[in-house]
Amino acid sequence: MNAIDLRALLADPVQSGAYFIDDRDTAAMAQAGTALDFGVARIDLSGCGDKTELLARLARGLQFPSWFGGNWDALADSLGDLAWWPAPGYLLMVEQIGGLREADDDTFATLLSILNEAAEDWRERNVAFWALLPLPADALAALET
Repeated sequence: MNAIDLRALLADPVQSGAYFIDDRDTAAMAQAGTALDFGVARIDLSGCGDKTELLARLARGLQFPSWFGGNWDALADSLGDLAWWPAPGYLLMVEQIGGLREADDDTFATLLSILNEAAEDWRERNVAFWALLPLPADALAALET
């Protein structure tokens, strides 16, 4: 897919949501989001193994306001607001997710649900909200089987 195709894809709120992608596409996706003037955040979850650390890293990476409560409801509320980060669309790159998936699958499943709910909420406002979760090609292929 070329850069123009990526921008067209990312600009379409109807298709936005939380998706696993090939980690080799991470840089191109981030560049396309930047070219669209989207709010782009890269959140590294290396070594993250539980909900508390996950929420702390998301709060730092997305520069949540001081009122962020550090729980699932607060995450959902913050992702649905983003008033402190005005942009025509949003692209979150949630990287190095393997450790969290292995350590706490329930937390990971809840995160995916909240990210998809946020995308649905933004879609209703005609704003693209993408949460991309890069995986190595072999791990991505394993999901497809």
